[in-house]
Amino acid sequence: MPLEMEIKERIKTKADELFRRYGIKSVTMDDIATQLGVSKKTIYHCYSDKNELVGAVVTGMLKYNLDCCENYRVQAKNAIHEIFLAMEMMRSMFENLNPSIIFDLERHHPEAFKKFTEFKYGYLRDMLKDNIRRGIEEGLYRQDVDVDIISTVRLETMLMPFNEELFPRNRFSLLRVQQTLIEYYLFGIASLKGYKLILKYQNEQSGYFPVTKSGI
Repeated sequence: MPLEMEIKERIKTKADELFRRYGIKSVTMDDIATQLGVSKKTIYHCYSDKNELVGAVVTGMLKYNLDCCENYRVQAKNAIHEIFLAMEMMRSMFENLNPSIIFDLERHHPEAFKKFTEFKYGYLRDMLKDNIRRGIEEGLYRQDVDVDIISTVRLETMLMPFNEELFPRNRFSLLRVQQTLIEYYLFGIASLKGYKLILKYQNEQSGYFPVTKSGI
């Protein structure tokens, strides 16, 4: 990799790390330069402004998510297993993620947020529909599940954990809220066969995707 491209990648990687930890708004180009031990001039040589850098970070994040989801589709033994594999990625992603990142993106970086929205309503929606159809064919999800309605409901709840008015950071874990929402989603569409399989996977991954007794 040419030196300039290597430096550009290092800047993007460090920005990604800082944005996830502290939110996008609170991280300045000076912060990134200081963390990398380079001058701010070097940052601006690679990225014209913060908007461009945020856009590059978001593009990289979406590409990583797409690649992971495609791998999980191939590796998964069934539709429910695919969801549990995705939860593994989510666990590492959400452990140190600042919930304000989505709000910062929407309010201060509309072009990057548009990329994210297009990914959400394009690829992610199709992925959810495919998973539901697969689960129905495998007898793991109920035959009467409305694919369009349920995929839309799940799509909209994906960002709910980031709403700090609903789930203040001092009271709720981002990861735990997301896990709980997925748990209720799965049990809501599962057949009896699927219900038993969910419990099996939960027991195998005890402490990672804990069983919640209420509401089941």
